[in-house]
Amino acid sequence: MSAADPAGPACFCRDCLADLDVAARRCTRCGSPRLVRHRTLAALTIAHIDCDAFYATVEKRDNPDIADKPVIIGGGKRGVVSAACYIARTFGVRSAMPMYRALEACPHATVIPPDMAKYVRVGREVRHAMQALTPLVEPLSIDEAFLDLSGTERVHGMIPAKVLARFARDVERDIGITVSVGLSCNKFLAKIASDLDKPRGFATLDQEEARTMLADKPVGFIFGVGPATQERLVQRGFRTIADLQRADEIELMRQFPSDGRRLWRLARGIDDRTVVPDRGAKTISSETTFESDIRDFATLEKILWRLCEKTSSRLKTSELAGSTVTLKLKTADFRQRTRSQSITAPTQLAAKIFSICREMLTKEIDGTAFRLMGAGVSALRAGSADDDTDMLDRRAAHAERAIDDLRKKFGKAAVIRGIAYDGPEKDAEE
Repeated sequence: MSAADPAGPACFCRDCLADLDVAARRCTRCGSPRLVRHRTLAALTIAHIDCDAFYATVEKRDNPDIADKPVIIGGGKRGVVSAACYIARTFGVRSAMPMYRALEACPHATVIPPDMAKYVRVGREVRHAMQALTPLVEPLSIDEAFLDLSGTERVHGMIPAKVLARFARDVERDIGITVSVGLSCNKFLAKIASDLDKPRGFATLDQEEARTMLADKPVGFIFGVGPATQERLVQRGFRTIADLQRADEIELMRQFPSDGRRLWRLARGIDDRTVVPDRGAKTISSETTFESDIRDFATLEKILWRLCEKTSSRLKTSELAGSTVTLKLKTADFRQRTRSQSITAPTQLAAKIFSICREMLTKEIDGTAFRLMGAGVSALRAGSADDDTDMLDRRAAHAERAIDDLRKKFGKAAVIRGIAYDGPEKDAEE
């Protein structure tokens, strides 16, 4: 289609992009059955792109021997599943499931420890490809984002739907992973659409058909409706989205002053949020679940250093620094303790993150046994030399980056800090 054609096609082939009759079942040019059709196809401009089973797909790309096997990303008997491929999901394996339950459900799965540095690199490749389509890219996580392609038809010479189909095809060919695309008139419906045809999918949804599709869904299907809000809604007779669709807007606002109008609108597929570019990550962190509970400070300190190194590595890879450092602990009885401290200048140095976390950790050592620990940095901003705030920090930064250079050249084991030596823990990272 040319940019001069305002109506645009109602059906085209995802593989060769040929325009087709809306009743076509296969492409008349290449024979592909992968067609996109919608009566308002040319008018839809808001997309949600989600990489399919991202961590597991990257690992399968790098090891073709496991391409047709169930794969779980995670580790440790007491860890959790970071990701599961679609084969593993058919056995009931899900993200955040305890590893022991995942292996009970799928004992023949290939288990791979997370390699976040690799996933960040691949995620950045996909993000750069998105930004070549439009400057309006709003990242939601390492592997998904909203895009607004309004006004890009003249630039690309084709409607947004075709641009997205070509993008998905190019990512699969050039990066070696697959994505699913949801295309609609707003963010809420685009996100719903991207879940309709996974993996390697492309689904369209407009506001008119969304109302019917949403009607029988529980109210918890609406984003932002957690268990507590859902319970309040159910107590007042709102079990399904159809119940919200029948409600009077003013009455709903009276019963739910903070959420009523939003719920009324979303139940009808109305969402006026704009795509906000460059939102980026809010927090970068690493955590581990221990094989057995730990209360000894020296053991916890050694593990903490390794977590701080991993968090630091992710910050450096992402070219970010942060000014809030957080220590996360979970006790043997699953009670969570979160301690945070803000600092004057943003940091990405492992030594500084560790120093702050270690100080917070000392205050938590009271005989309590812990099953999980994490270290994170938030209040992020772009930067790589933000640690050079005084002479001591400059020396620490230079020394740490020299170690980073040696490890890049000779491997991670080239330089091991004394505190990290002989630390046997296994990680289950977020």
